[in-house]
Amino acid sequence: MFNVTTLIIVITVGVSLYAFERRDIMNKLIFNPYVINVRKQWYRFISHGFIHADYMHLAVNMFVLFFFGRLVEDSFKVLFGDMGIAGYILLYLSAIGIASISSYMKYKNSPNYNSLGASGATSAVLYASILINPWGELYLYFIPLPGIVFGVLYLIYSSYMGRRGGDYINHDAHIYGAIFGFLYPILLKPQLAIRFVDLLLGRFGITL
Repeated sequence: MFNVTTLIIVITVGVSLYAFERRDIMNKLIFNPYVINVRKQWYRFISHGFIHADYMHLAVNMFVLFFFGRLVEDSFKVLFGDMGIAGYILLYLSAIGIASISSYMKYKNSPNYNSLGASGATSAVLYASILINPWGELYLYFIPLPGIVFGVLYLIYSSYMGRRGGDYINHDAHIYGAIFGFLYPILLKPQLAIRFVDLLLGRFGITL
Protein backbone atom coordinates (compact mmCIF):
# COMPACT_ATOMS: atom_id res chain seq x y z
CA MET A 1 0.00 0.00 0.00
CA PHE A 2 1.24 3.50 -0.87
CA ASN A 3 2.52 5.60 2.01
CA VAL A 4 3.99 9.07 2.07
CA THR A 5 6.84 8.13 4.42
CA THR A 6 8.34 5.72 1.89
CA LEU A 7 7.96 8.30 -0.87
CA ILE A 8 9.79 10.94 1.20
CA ILE A 9 12.60 8.47 1.91
CA VAL A 10 12.95 7.54 -1.77
CA ILE A 11 13.01 11.19 -2.86
CA THR A 12 15.47 12.22 -0.12
CA VAL A 13 17.84 9.34 -0.81
CA GLY A 14 17.69 10.00 -4.55
CA VAL A 15 18.33 13.75 -4.26
CA SER A 16 21.07 13.23 -1.64
CA LEU A 17 22.92 10.65 -3.74
CA TYR A 18 22.68 12.89 -6.79
CA ALA A 19 24.00 15.87 -4.80
CA PHE A 20 26.94 13.75 -3.54
CA GLU A 21 28.11 13.54 -7.16
CA ARG A 22 27.18 17.08 -8.16
CA ARG A 23 28.67 19.77 -5.95
CA ASP A 24 26.89 22.47 -7.95
CA ILE A 25 23.53 20.92 -7.05
CA MET A 26 24.58 20.69 -3.40
CA ASN A 27 25.48 24.39 -3.41
CA LYS A 28 22.15 25.37 -4.97
CA LEU A 29 20.10 23.43 -2.41
CA ILE A 30 22.09 23.91 0.81
CA PHE A 31 20.86 26.18 3.61
CA ASN A 32 23.02 29.30 3.55
CA PRO A 33 21.35 32.12 5.54
CA TYR A 34 23.55 34.79 3.96
CA VAL A 35 22.63 33.77 0.40
CA ILE A 36 18.96 33.53 1.38
CA ASN A 37 19.09 37.01 2.87
CA VAL A 38 20.97 38.64 0.00
CA ARG A 39 19.49 36.78 -2.98
CA LYS A 40 16.07 36.03 -1.46
CA GLN A 41 16.38 32.33 -2.33
CA TRP A 42 13.72 31.31 0.17
CA TYR A 43 13.38 27.82 -1.33
CA ARG A 44 16.57 26.88 0.52
CA PHE A 45 14.54 26.78 3.74
CA ILE A 46 13.00 23.55 2.37
CA SER A 47 15.47 22.24 -0.23
CA HIS A 48 18.28 21.66 2.27
CA GLY A 49 16.16 19.00 3.96
CA PHE A 50 16.62 16.73 0.95
CA ILE A 51 20.42 16.73 0.87
CA HIS A 52 22.93 15.37 3.40
CA ALA A 53 26.59 15.72 4.30
CA ASP A 54 27.49 12.04 3.85
CA TYR A 55 26.09 8.52 3.81
CA MET A 56 25.98 8.22 7.61
CA HIS A 57 24.11 11.51 7.97
CA LEU A 58 21.60 10.33 5.37
CA ALA A 59 21.25 6.86 6.92
CA VAL A 60 20.57 8.17 10.44
CA ASN A 61 17.85 10.57 9.31
CA MET A 62 16.15 8.03 7.07
CA PHE A 63 16.38 5.40 9.82
CA VAL A 64 14.47 7.67 12.21
CA LEU A 65 11.92 8.56 9.53
CA PHE A 66 11.42 4.91 8.57
CA PHE A 67 10.71 3.76 12.11
CA PHE A 68 8.57 6.65 13.30
CA GLY A 69 7.13 8.13 10.13
CA ARG A 70 4.64 5.35 9.46
CA LEU A 71 3.30 5.54 13.03
CA VAL A 72 2.72 9.28 12.71
CA GLU A 73 1.37 9.01 9.17
CA ASP A 74 -1.12 6.27 10.11
CA SER A 75 -2.11 8.15 13.28
CA PHE A 76 -2.78 11.31 11.26
CA LYS A 77 -5.08 9.33 8.97
CA VAL A 78 -7.09 8.22 12.01
CA LEU A 79 -7.01 11.58 13.79
CA PHE A 80 -7.67 13.87 10.84
CA GLY A 81 -9.48 11.65 8.35
CA ASP A 82 -9.28 12.79 4.72
CA MET A 83 -6.90 15.60 5.69
CA GLY A 84 -4.49 13.22 7.44
CA ILE A 85 -2.10 12.76 4.51
CA ALA A 86 -2.00 16.48 3.73
CA GLY A 87 -1.46 17.22 7.41
CA TYR A 88 1.43 14.77 7.59
CA ILE A 89 3.12 16.19 4.48
CA LEU A 90 2.72 19.70 5.87
CA LEU A 91 4.22 18.60 9.18
CA TYR A 92 7.31 17.23 7.47
CA LEU A 93 7.92 20.07 5.01
CA SER A 94 7.12 22.93 7.36
CA ALA A 95 9.33 21.40 10.06
CA ILE A 96 12.35 21.66 7.76
CA GLY A 97 11.80 25.40 7.39
CA ILE A 98 10.65 26.24 10.91
CA ALA A 99 13.55 24.34 12.46
CA SER A 100 15.92 26.58 10.47
CA ILE A 101 14.48 30.00 11.40
CA SER A 102 16.74 30.36 14.44
CA SER A 103 19.84 29.57 12.35
CA TYR A 104 18.74 32.03 9.69
CA MET A 105 18.38 34.85 12.21
CA LYS A 106 21.70 33.98 13.84
CA TYR A 107 23.81 33.56 10.68
CA LYS A 108 22.15 35.67 7.96
CA ASN A 109 25.23 37.92 7.88
CA SER A 110 27.73 35.03 7.90
CA PRO A 111 28.57 33.98 4.30
CA ASN A 112 30.45 30.84 5.36
CA TYR A 113 27.68 29.23 7.42
CA ASN A 114 25.92 26.26 5.80
CA SER A 115 23.50 23.65 7.06
CA LEU A 116 21.82 20.66 5.45
CA GLY A 117 19.87 17.54 6.21
CA ALA A 118 16.42 16.39 7.28
CA SER A 119 17.17 16.46 11.02
CA GLY A 120 14.63 19.19 11.77
CA ALA A 121 11.89 17.24 10.02
CA THR A 122 12.82 13.86 11.46
CA SER A 123 12.96 15.39 14.95
CA ALA A 124 9.45 16.72 14.34
CA VAL A 125 8.21 13.29 13.30
CA LEU A 126 9.88 11.66 16.32
CA TYR A 127 8.31 14.10 18.78
CA ALA A 128 4.91 13.85 17.11
CA SER A 129 5.17 10.11 17.78
CA ILE A 130 5.98 10.86 21.44
CA LEU A 131 2.84 13.00 21.66
CA ILE A 132 0.81 10.16 20.19
CA ASN A 133 2.41 7.41 22.29
CA PRO A 134 4.45 8.90 25.16
CA TRP A 135 5.24 5.53 26.73
CA GLY A 136 6.31 3.88 23.50
CA GLU A 137 9.78 2.38 23.74
CA LEU A 138 12.75 4.15 22.15
CA TYR A 139 16.40 3.16 22.32
CA LEU A 140 19.33 5.29 23.45
CA TYR A 141 22.58 3.44 22.74
CA PHE A 142 20.60 0.17 22.82
CA ILE A 143 19.07 1.08 26.19
CA PRO A 144 15.24 1.01 26.05
CA LEU A 145 13.59 4.18 27.35
CA PRO A 146 9.98 5.39 27.34
CA GLY A 147 9.48 7.93 24.57
CA ILE A 148 8.70 10.77 26.97
CA VAL A 149 11.93 10.14 28.92
CA PHE A 150 13.99 9.95 25.74
CA GLY A 151 12.34 13.15 24.51
CA VAL A 152 13.24 15.14 27.62
CA LEU A 153 16.81 13.81 27.72
CA TYR A 154 17.34 14.53 24.02
CA LEU A 155 16.20 18.14 24.39
CA ILE A 156 18.53 18.64 27.38
CA TYR A 157 21.43 17.10 25.44
CA SER A 158 20.73 19.17 22.30
CA SER A 159 20.46 22.37 24.33
CA TYR A 160 23.78 21.66 26.06
CA MET A 161 25.57 20.76 22.83
CA GLY A 162 24.11 23.79 21.06
CA ARG A 163 25.55 26.10 23.71
CA ARG A 164 28.90 24.32 23.73
CA GLY A 165 29.24 24.21 19.94
CA GLY A 166 32.24 22.94 18.04
CA ASP A 167 30.75 19.74 16.60
CA TYR A 168 29.36 21.20 13.34
CA ILE A 169 25.86 19.89 14.10
CA ASN A 170 22.87 22.22 13.97
CA HIS A 171 21.42 21.38 17.38
CA ASP A 172 19.03 24.33 17.15
CA ALA A 173 17.30 22.60 14.22
CA HIS A 174 16.87 19.47 16.33
CA ILE A 175 15.37 21.44 19.21
CA TYR A 176 12.98 23.60 17.22
CA GLY A 177 12.01 20.71 14.95
CA ALA A 178 11.20 18.62 18.03
CA ILE A 179 9.13 21.36 19.67
CA PHE A 180 7.25 22.03 16.44
CA GLY A 181 6.57 18.33 15.87
CA PHE A 182 5.08 18.03 19.35
CA LEU A 183 2.92 21.14 19.08
CA TYR A 184 1.78 20.85 15.46
CA PRO A 185 -0.80 18.06 15.98
CA ILE A 186 -2.12 19.88 19.06
CA LEU A 187 -2.63 23.04 17.01
CA LEU A 188 -4.69 21.01 14.55
CA LYS A 189 -6.58 19.16 17.27
CA PRO A 190 -6.28 20.68 20.78
CA GLN A 191 -7.90 17.59 22.36
CA LEU A 192 -4.60 15.79 21.75
CA ALA A 193 -3.04 17.77 24.60
CA ILE A 194 -5.62 16.33 27.02
CA ARG A 195 -5.12 12.86 25.53
CA PHE A 196 -1.36 13.17 26.04
CA VAL A 197 -1.74 14.15 29.70
CA ASP A 198 -4.22 11.29 30.23
CA LEU A 199 -1.78 8.80 28.72
CA LEU A 200 1.07 10.25 30.73
CA LEU A 201 -0.73 10.14 34.09
CA GLY A 202 -2.62 6.95 33.35
CA ARG A 203 0.63 5.03 33.60
CA PHE A 204 0.59 5.85 37.33
CA GLY A 205 -3.10 5.17 37.78
CA ILE A 206 -3.98 8.87 37.86
CA THR A 207 -7.01 10.12 35.95
CA LEU A 208 -8.17 13.67 35.38
